[in-house]
Amino acid sequence: MSKMTLTEVVKKGLKMKKEERASMLGIGPMSKTLIKASILLAKEKDFPLIFIASRNQVDSKELGGGYVCNWDQKAFSNAIKEIANEAGFDGLYYLCRDHGGPWQRDKERKDHLPEEEAMKLGKQSYIADLENGFDLLHIDPTKDPYIVGKVIDVNVVLRRTVELIEYVEKERIARKLPEISYEVGTEETNGGLTSVESYEFFIQELLKELDKKGLPHPCFIVGQTGTLTRLTENVGHFNAKASKELSDVARKYEVGLKEHNGDYQDEAILLAHPALGITAMNVAPEYGTVETRAYLKLVELEEMLFAEGIISKKSNLKNCIRKEAVASRRWEKWMTDDTVSKSTEELLRDENIINTITDISGHYTFNNDNVKKEIENLFENLAEAGVNAEEYVIYKLKESLDRYVECFNLKGYTSRLKK
Repeated sequence: MSKMTLTEVVKKGLKMKKEERASMLGIGPMSKTLIKASILLAKEKDFPLIFIASRNQVDSKELGGGYVCNWDQKAFSNAIKEIANEAGFDGLYYLCRDHGGPWQRDKERKDHLPEEEAMKLGKQSYIADLENGFDLLHIDPTKDPYIVGKVIDVNVVLRRTVELIEYVEKERIARKLPEISYEVGTEETNGGLTSVESYEFFIQELLKELDKKGLPHPCFIVGQTGTLTRLTENVGHFNAKASKELSDVARKYEVGLKEHNGDYQDEAILLAHPALGITAMNVAPEYGTVETRAYLKLVELEEMLFAEGIISKKSNLKNCIRKEAVASRRWEKWMTDDTVSKSTEELLRDENIINTITDISGHYTFNNDNVKKEIENLFENLAEAGVNAEEYVIYKLKESLDRYVECFNLKGYTSRLKK
């Protein structure tokens, strides 16, 4: 039996009885260790995995590659397959492109590429996704560097979205590849709400244009529910009423409401998601922070054991990860104050800022040679005392993931989908 497409998964979920419904979890693949933790938890709790890779995280080498393990699409796909095989996981997992399309790499936006060139690069990235077995592509042409501080015109979004889906479908059919699913729309990054009227208008107009060209409908349409991630908090204001109204509109058109920026929400809000009809939610930065904190906790242990003479040497991970996190400047989009205006040299003189930056962007350094080496040193040093450091990191990541699995009624969801 062939794997259910995400479109089929969403449609089955929409027809389930209330007590069987779940909200699915989109997991930002921040590291190989997180992928391993996700697969181990999915094996234990029987839920479908949705890995959502941004173009900054995973992309073709010709387009700059990705910061997660230097993976391009092929390496990403192979790594997940290998980890799943090692774990004996035969459940459902989906490779998904998160925020694909023009200007979605930070450099493309900073370089103010013309629309034609940006669209060309976005299409090139999608072809690599297709050829390497991605199951879902997020079509997001809204990060336009020429429209700053204003909402992009809906007609421009519709035109670009239809052009990209039409292009991908033509290329998919030419390559005789299996059907894939699509996600459209984007989250507003100011923590506002998508109005029900504009959400329904966008769906109606998009489906009309897709039907004219005989193109598939998306399975997810992103709607903003009031969430907003900054630092290590959700500083937005989740709106249950708006969420229910948006999910009802999506359901009317047989698509799922997808929520982005879901990190760090209160558990009462998470528990409400299935009842409100939110089909799926994305979480990413939170897992990077959890893994960074786990490494730093192990450094504390290492220092303690070294001081007691139980281990013979110490790593330099703490200093290394802190320095490289600050130097990366990748933390700038998560900050809420004037820190971004300060030079790296200034920042490295401020202990509080170093701690904050490391907390939110330590994960960007995991694949740096120096940091990788110091993590290896840390693990080897602790092994001298009989401590399995990797198991501890995986435990902390599973703990973070499991919060969503339990709150979203995901336990046993794969079996429910196969009924």
